[in-house]
Amino acid sequence: MAAVCTAYRSLAKKVLSAKALPAVCQTSNRKLHFSVYGKRDANNAKVSDGISNQYPVVDHEFDAVVVGAGGAGLRAAFGLSEAGFNTACITKLFPTRSHTVAAQGGINAALGNMEGDNWRWHFYDTVKGSDWLGDQDAIHYMTEQAPAAVVELENFGMPFSRTEDGKIYQRAFGGQSLKFGKGGQAHRCCCVADRTGHSLLHTLYGRSLRYDTSYFVEYFALDLLMEEGECKGVIALCMEDGSIHRFRSKNTVIATGGYGRTFFSCTSAHTSTGDGNAMVTRAGLPCQDLEFVQFHPTGIYGAGCLITEGCRGEGGILINSEGERFMERYAPNAKDLASRDVVSRSMTIEIREGRGCGPEKDHVYLQLHHLPPQQLATRLPGISETAMIFAGVDVTKEPIPVLPTVHYNMGGVPTNYKGQVITYDGAGDKVVPGLYACGEAACASVHGANRLGANSLLDLVVFGRACALTIADICTPGEKLSPLKPSAGEESVANLDQLRFADGSMRTSEIRLNMQKTMQNHAAVFRTGEVLKEGCAKMDGVYQTMQDIKTFDRGIVWNTDLVETLELQNLMLNAVQTIHSAEQRRESRGAHAREDYKDREDEYDYARPLEGQEKKPFHQHWRKHTLSYVDPKTGKVSLEYRPVIDSSLDEVDCSAIPPAIRSY
Repeated sequence: MAAVCTAYRSLAKKVLSAKALPAVCQTSNRKLHFSVYGKRDANNAKVSDGISNQYPVVDHEFDAVVVGAGGAGLRAAFGLSEAGFNTACITKLFPTRSHTVAAQGGINAALGNMEGDNWRWHFYDTVKGSDWLGDQDAIHYMTEQAPAAVVELENFGMPFSRTEDGKIYQRAFGGQSLKFGKGGQAHRCCCVADRTGHSLLHTLYGRSLRYDTSYFVEYFALDLLMEEGECKGVIALCMEDGSIHRFRSKNTVIATGGYGRTFFSCTSAHTSTGDGNAMVTRAGLPCQDLEFVQFHPTGIYGAGCLITEGCRGEGGILINSEGERFMERYAPNAKDLASRDVVSRSMTIEIREGRGCGPEKDHVYLQLHHLPPQQLATRLPGISETAMIFAGVDVTKEPIPVLPTVHYNMGGVPTNYKGQVITYDGAGDKVVPGLYACGEAACASVHGANRLGANSLLDLVVFGRACALTIADICTPGEKLSPLKPSAGEESVANLDQLRFADGSMRTSEIRLNMQKTMQNHAAVFRTGEVLKEGCAKMDGVYQTMQDIKTFDRGIVWNTDLVETLELQNLMLNAVQTIHSAEQRRESRGAHAREDYKDREDEYDYARPLEGQEKKPFHQHWRKHTLSYVDPKTGKVSLEYRPVIDSSLDEVDCSAIPPAIRSY
């Protein structure tokens, strides 16, 4: 075996010698350019073997680097290019393969096309949906910007579904109300049938090609380049030829998406591996609120494929084995359009109490066949097709078997409403120089403990744009970059080499499955202290098995075995933070439902009049953000806490919403 390793190392030296690696790699059959679409700096990349002779490094310089090319990454990238910044967009997938493409339901904005609406009502619904863990300044910013963001998308050419008089069609969606919860169901969700994410991503990608953004497609970002607390860029692996690239930049934007694949059953793509969160963690920075994992009520039973909330927005209903529309008991007003955490828990209770459907009584039904076939064909064509393929169901005649499935991560890299990554030192928030985050990878926190449906696509475009605007406000294009240490990124390359030649006894897939099953069984819809504690011990054990991992492909060209192992490392960092944060949070709030702590633990008891009550000290209540750190070598998690921002950006224009008991 040692002889084989030596032979491969020798071959790698020949293939990747510094002299043999010009700006277009010699080993590439497709001649994939470092800068696929960009025209500037294509020939200015410099080759350096300062880190390792075996892995020569290509150095690039940009004004800004965006990691990820989903909705948030694309909006940030072309916003920066539009402002004149020389911008690189690094992505492990071709942009239109990003997971934004899978979003179905729509994008919320108070346009008022179906009835009178107001963005302040949207603000109220989002604060309430977050179970008062959302930062109200960021929620204010997002909901106020929402109508303009949707109009901008329309101007970019996004083909929204239309009403008969030509306005953007808006459907009902969960948790959306009029007049601060007192005016009934709002129709606020702008959609493109049931393929909104697909349309959004292609629209943004098409728009981005107007600008001279340099796309580095199929490059896997390994780590942030941090020096003295400042982010100076990223180091990445070109998957096509195995070359290593350092991207020096004054501004780095993380837009890498969520980490749904830490769980066994989820609606996420296999590429949703929390790479950005893990990069931030390895840089010694915190992640925020990772214990809040959203279970979408309607994943197809057995397959896990998403069935959009738009089905219920169009009039679909959930029924149990007795044919009862059970949500009327749990949410008398909103019924099937209560917030997702409420619906998921209600479904789980129905199944637990023996009213589940099917031979095993382990799922419920989503009924659509009472709706007109024309409505299904026009508004839900993709769902009709998905249900037939993955459940063998004709939605015009039969119900779809559904089960709550992991769907979204409310937590992520902590940022302010401007997109700047922050830390907390006990006295206040501190901005990390040069580092930004947006989209599902970020935690602004506009979603708090529970995201409302159709707020995620809004989050992407609003905060992707916010990152670009913030950078344009504090920097100017062409600023001179501060020098980078010659050894910057050395640890990342050493880790890559170690994994490439790892010769333990456990396959990547085996360790990944152990992690996913542990998370699925111990951090589910309902959680208890005993089960979480056991899950923490198991996850810590699974983390240690990474020392015994075995990879099989010793090559460097398009080594998917190596990339999957790097992704597993990233997933593992997200998983241990999630389960340890959940075990410590001794309350039920939003998507985090503890059976041993059934109530929300606020600074006051909001079920009673506040008069005469004494405010609990910060360490005695749980209306606060979790900040989690991990030692990557040992997997040890340490937790700190940060206060929730309870003030809006302008109290005169939009009053903050005081906490209250949440009911639908």
